[in-house]
Amino acid sequence: MVTLAEVHTRSWRLRWPLVISGGLIMGVALGVRHVQGLLMLPITLGHGWNRETFGFALALQNLIWGLTQPLTGMIADRFGALRVLIFSGIVYALGLVVMSYAGTAGYFTLGCGVLIGIGLSGTAFGAVYGALSRLFPAQQRSWALGVAGALGGLGQFCMVPLVQNLLGRMHWNAVLLILAVITIAVTPFALSLRDHPGLVSANEPKQSMGEAVREAMSHRGFWLLNLGFFACGFQLAFIAVHMPSYLIDKGLGAGTAGAALALIALANIAGTYMCGYLGGMLRRKYLLTGLYLVRSLAMLLFVVLPLTPASVYVFSLVIGFLWLGTVPLTSGLVSQVFGVRYITTLFGFVFFGHQLGGFLGVWLGGVVFDRMHSYQPLWIGSIVLGFVAAALHWPINDGEVKRGADRLVGSVA
Repeated sequence: MVTLAEVHTRSWRLRWPLVISGGLIMGVALGVRHVQGLLMLPITLGHGWNRETFGFALALQNLIWGLTQPLTGMIADRFGALRVLIFSGIVYALGLVVMSYAGTAGYFTLGCGVLIGIGLSGTAFGAVYGALSRLFPAQQRSWALGVAGALGGLGQFCMVPLVQNLLGRMHWNAVLLILAVITIAVTPFALSLRDHPGLVSANEPKQSMGEAVREAMSHRGFWLLNLGFFACGFQLAFIAVHMPSYLIDKGLGAGTAGAALALIALANIAGTYMCGYLGGMLRRKYLLTGLYLVRSLAMLLFVVLPLTPASVYVFSLVIGFLWLGTVPLTSGLVSQVFGVRYITTLFGFVFFGHQLGGFLGVWLGGVVFDRMHSYQPLWIGSIVLGFVAAALHWPINDGEVKRGADRLVGSVA
C-alpha cells in the first residue's frame, strides 16, 4: 500500500514536471478566457448583435464557473483531479466550438457562458491547485502553487499576442477553432497530476466529505475568506472588463488600454510566484491583508491623480503584481487550516464568493455606466471593498483545526 509520505517523496522528485503540467493547463484555460474581450467586436459585428449579448454571456460564464466549482471540487476530492481535468478540458474545447458555429445568441450563450464556465471550474485554479496541494508536502506546497500560478500567468500573457495575430490573418470562427485545438492539446498533461485523494497524513484523521464541509461552514475564518474573496472577484472583473472603456472615454486611446491589460498580465507572472513563495515563509492571512490594502490604495491614487499614459502604466504594473496572488495564498490558507483531503471542495466554496463578486463587477459596471455615464461609483465601490477585505482577513484564526474530542477548537476564534 502506497503511503502519503511515499507519494510526496516521489512527487518532490518530479516537482518541475508537475508544476509545469499544472501551469500549462491553467495558462491555456485562463489565457483563452482572458482574450475573449478581443473577440467581442469581431463576433458582435459579424452577427449584428449588441454588446450586451456578448457581455451577458461572459457574466454568465463567471457565475457558472463559481456555481460548478464546488461540484467539480467534490468530484476531484473523491475520485482524483485527473478525471475532472480531462473532462473539463473536453467541455471547454466543446464550448469554443459551439461559439464558433453558433448562429443565434442562445447557442452562443450556451457555448461561451455555460460550457466554458463548466470547463473553467475543472481546468483553472481549483482542480490544479488541489492536486498540487496533495502531491507536495506542506513545506513545499507554497512553492508549487506559486510556480504553477506564475506559469499560468505566463500562458495568459502569451495568449494575447497570439490571438491578436490570428485575428489579423483569419476569420474569428477559425480563431475559436484553433483555441479549441490548443485546449485539447494541453489536456493530456493532466496525466502528470494523478493525485491520491483517499490518502491522508498521520496528523489528518479520516473524515467524510460532509463532515469536512460542516466543519468548514462552522469555522468563522472560512466565512471571512469567502467575503474577502468576493471583494477580489469584484475588483478584478471590473478592472479587466471596464478599464479599457474607462481609459478610452478619458481620451487615452485603445492602444493605451491594450498596453495596460498586457502589463497587468505580465506583472501578474512575477506577482503570483512571489505571493506563493512568501506564503511559505510568512503568515498568509497577513499577506492577504496587506495585498488587499495596497490594491485599494493603488486604485485610490489612480482615480484621484491626473490620468496620463504614465500613470496608467504604473497602475497596471502595481495592480498586475497583486492580480492573482490572492489565489495561491487563499488556497494555501484553506489547506493550512482544514488539511488537503478535501481542499478542492472547500476551495470551491470559497471560490464561489470570488465569482459572485466577479459577476457583480462586470454586470454593475455596465448598469451604473448606462445610468450615470461614469465609472466613478464602481471605482469607489472597489476601493471600499478592498479595505473591507483587508480588515476581514486580519482576525482569521489560521491555526489547524483540532479534530476528535476537540474537533472544532479554533472554529469560533
